[in-house]
Amino acid sequence: MTQNNGQDMPAMLPHIQALNTYEGVDPMEVMAERAGIAPDKIIRLNGNENPYGPSPRVSDALANFQNFNHYPDPDQRNLRRVLSGYMNVPPEMLVAGNGSDEMIDLLLRMYVGIGDNVIAPTPTFGMYSFSTGICGGETISVERDENFEIDLEAMKAAITSKSKIIFLTSPNNPTGNIVPEAQTRALLDTGLLVVMDEAYFEFCGETATPLLSEYKNLVVLRTFSKWAGLAGLRIGVGAMDPSLAATMMAMKPPYNVNLAAEVALTTSLEDTPGLLERVQQIVTERDRMMVELDKIPNLTPWPSRANFILCQVPEGRGKEIFDGLCSRGIFLRYWSSGRLKDYIRTSIGLPHETDAVVQAFAELCGGSDAA
Repeated sequence: MTQNNGQDMPAMLPHIQALNTYEGVDPMEVMAERAGIAPDKIIRLNGNENPYGPSPRVSDALANFQNFNHYPDPDQRNLRRVLSGYMNVPPEMLVAGNGSDEMIDLLLRMYVGIGDNVIAPTPTFGMYSFSTGICGGETISVERDENFEIDLEAMKAAITSKSKIIFLTSPNNPTGNIVPEAQTRALLDTGLLVVMDEAYFEFCGETATPLLSEYKNLVVLRTFSKWAGLAGLRIGVGAMDPSLAATMMAMKPPYNVNLAAEVALTTSLEDTPGLLERVQQIVTERDRMMVELDKIPNLTPWPSRANFILCQVPEGRGKEIFDGLCSRGIFLRYWSSGRLKDYIRTSIGLPHETDAVVQAFAELCGGSDAA
């Protein structure tokens, strides 16, 4: 038997070695250890998760399901059927995935090679640039204007012969604003593939899905992580031209959506009215939080159509205020560089969590305590 004897490994692809890791959300116990607080006392509002969890029916459905020893259907027949009713498009236009993250990854692997580029108005969701880097592509970041709106002319001017995909998010993460239909149409008219990520659709009710019948170069993504509380089970869906969906179905991993996620999704859709009542509770709490945050001196909350609010803190104090929140057991989302270095995003949680976040911001931003 031949031994390696310490010889070097084969050379790794340079663009993989150079990747910057995407920062996910730490587990609750890690946050608790950092703050020196019991896990049940932690306020975790950094992942835009649903504070109410999944439908109560999901636990029963998972407990009673008998076929976890079988592989899922690689053709997603039942999944595509039930998702057709949810998305209001034919089943042959749909592909389900391990979260919408997998949809993003599959699309990029289908279109982007080494030296190609994608275009994204920034700041936005970091997975677009991360997954593009895995493919050896480049992300052309087009800065949003002073109100975080898309600079349409700059977006079109950024297109090169190597451009393949334009990523849009509506409502945008982390700024909370939507993409107007006129801008979506203008970018579709460029001929590039336009991916509209609607992860927060249920919180705003505005969608680009009617445009699918007009534009073959449009893909609309949805997730069940936010509105349905299934972030831990990882299931998302993409709606697209049937020929594109057929190709994606042919090249995806055969069992990419596990049976537990399929059961949870199907059960959630059966309880859509109940879940949408919770969505409305989150929207109501978001609006209440916005009013309270707006009272705090030296803090500027940005209007949001999603389940989070982006807050601008005093210049140069972003890290200090973020650390102050963490020391109180309040974990929000902070960016340490770039345009968002003085911004902190808070997800919408339960009412008592809102009160704690508002109180902490009031103390840390130098104003009087909030009511």
